[in-house]
Amino acid sequence: MDFAHPEYLVTTDWLAEHLDDPEVVVLDVTAKLTSRLDNGPARELWAGAHVPGSEFFDVASAKGALSDPDAALPWMWPTPEQFAATMTAHGVGGDSRVVLVARTPRPGVDSGTMWCTRAWWTMHHFGVNCAVLEGGIEQWAAEGRRLATGTLSEPVAPPTELRLSTEWARGRASRDDVLAAVEAGGSGACVIDSLSVESFEGRQVDYARPGHIAGAVNVPGTRFIEHETCGFVDADTMYRALHEVGVFDAPAAITYCGGAIAATIDAFCLALLGHERVSVYDGSLMEWTADPDLPMINPSATG
Repeated sequence: MDFAHPEYLVTTDWLAEHLDDPEVVVLDVTAKLTSRLDNGPARELWAGAHVPGSEFFDVASAKGALSDPDAALPWMWPTPEQFAATMTAHGVGGDSRVVLVARTPRPGVDSGTMWCTRAWWTMHHFGVNCAVLEGGIEQWAAEGRRLATGTLSEPVAPPTELRLSTEWARGRASRDDVLAAVEAGGSGACVIDSLSVESFEGRQVDYARPGHIAGAVNVPGTRFIEHETCGFVDADTMYRALHEVGVFDAPAAITYCGGAIAATIDAFCLALLGHERVSVYDGSLMEWTADPDLPMINPSATG
């Protein structure tokens, strides 16, 4: 089968041919987070070698470019006003075609894939015409394509005003949306845990309570990646992984992880396949596990 929306991905050939297009804006969302959730080290990586003309776009910091600085948790969606101001500051307007690129500095830690899909998920739902570079900067470099160094001048103001989608919030799920899905059981939205099997089964504890949201199914985002960064599997493999847990039989899908980053990999793949009713739980396990009244299942519990 083919992707329903292949335009959500671009190849290195396409990007090389369009680097000089004034409407193309290349944003580098590489992450190399410190223990304080600061992404400063990634900016140094960008300065050392980046796709020519690309701009460092700090999505990964706790209160990064696509996060609400006033929210209690990190990486929560910005308001429309905050989002519009950020896009304008980075030269993105109504006629822009944004290409999101990244590398994975530390495999298994700094997934370039999940930061590309997180940026895409937010920007796409706010109405930005955006795509992810297949294979990431690693593939670009492996093909012998030129990498630039140093810093760039300030982004040029976009010639056209960004037109925000009035339906931007459909890409984001709240705690109450997830709770409604849990209470509805099989007739509600399919809740997908995008974390590892070890986390899902409670054998790896990274949050306040181990295990997974009651009723959730487990489809780790890593199942959709052949290699970092953004080396996605083919459409048939994606479809099978999601079909086997009943995603396409449910009226909607909600994905979650720890902080709503890895969950966007599953959501992005569903979008590639043409699923129209997908949202990402914004608070994810950071919010859910902090409330002891919210239902969770820990398969590893004994006694």
